[in-house]
Amino acid sequence: MTPEHTRVRSSGVPRQRTTAPMTAPAPVAAEQPVRDRYLDLLRSIALVRVILYHLFGWAWLTVLFPSMGVMFALAGSLMARSLGRPAWGVIRGRVRRLLPPLWAFSAVVLTLLFAGGWDPSKDPDDGGAWGLLKLVNYVVPIGAPPFPWSIGSDSGLLESSWAVQTAGPLWYLRAYLWFVLASPLLLWAFRRAPWPTLLAPLGLTAVVGTGLVTIPGETGNAVTDFAVYGGCWVLGLAHHEGLLAQVPRYVSVSCSTLLMAFGLWWASGHQGPEGWALNDIPLAQATWSFGFVVILLQYSPSWRELPGRLAKWDKLVTLSNNRAVTIYLWHNMLIMSTVWILDRLYELPFLRSEGATAALDSTYTIWMFFLVWPLTGLAILGVGWIEDLAARRGPRLWPNSQ
Repeated sequence: MTPEHTRVRSSGVPRQRTTAPMTAPAPVAAEQPVRDRYLDLLRSIALVRVILYHLFGWAWLTVLFPSMGVMFALAGSLMARSLGRPAWGVIRGRVRRLLPPLWAFSAVVLTLLFAGGWDPSKDPDDGGAWGLLKLVNYVVPIGAPPFPWSIGSDSGLLESSWAVQTAGPLWYLRAYLWFVLASPLLLWAFRRAPWPTLLAPLGLTAVVGTGLVTIPGETGNAVTDFAVYGGCWVLGLAHHEGLLAQVPRYVSVSCSTLLMAFGLWWASGHQGPEGWALNDIPLAQATWSFGFVVILLQYSPSWRELPGRLAKWDKLVTLSNNRAVTIYLWHNMLIMSTVWILDRLYELPFLRSEGATAALDSTYTIWMFFLVWPLTGLAILGVGWIEDLAARRGPRLWPNSQ
């Protein structure tokens, strides 16, 4: 925010004072940007929902709270606020904050892959020099990184499909990076033609996300992701620019409800292997997420602090926002680590009876749920401080205060 400035006048002619002299005002310090705790709360809920979905696999969670659309919208709003400064500096800052946490994650993943005997040059899908070249995506996520579909054994530290599950979340970083790079152009287009820019991603999704036009390979996946979540990113721009506030609430909520109803209708006839999981149904994901985000942003109360009963979650909300990249990057590997820990329990003497084994079998996923949170805390302590270095802040082990 712009600091206030005090003007000093001088008449040039000395006058006799008739009142006590006024104390010169103290310099006004530049105000620090105030975080919107409502948006912080939404980001925390989105992260928790992502973990729950990857833990339990409940398809209805993607309908209950479309986390990825919400996170892209929040990122778009923050990007629009930052673009009040020169665009190149903003892009460089965003990329700088993203890459070091990714590098730490990639270093661990690649070490495990190479230790397991993986050779990207002999990959059956992308072997040779191309397989080696694609390793750059572990450093700068401009495309999809290579990984083996199976490595090791199910009796090892991680199950044989761990590489697939670990690399899965990296699509979000790829999409985020491309949105950041495109944001100056998107904001320029939005300010000149707001409604066409806002609705264009939905139209593009109807073309590339329904099979009407098919783009093969990872290029097609990247274009589809950009289209599906582009509307939510531009909604973030619209939220910052004040466009949503100009639309009567009953109009925006009514239109959003109709759009979401269409999304559910489309999903009902185009279900994938996971049923109602919107992740597998691009047009349903795009329309449901778009409408959902519009309603969330229309009712945005812009809290400076969490109100009422929500206040008790303040420290956790702050922590999850300060370590959002760390939590997102590592959560799948942490979920798989819970499996290794729980499997060791079967070796304990008092759990070898049929009754004890059956009890552990029936509550296995619940124990995974309870274990993943302390493991997340350990990940925050172990590598979370890299986010501070990336943001050019002093490193903190447990940043749960604003």
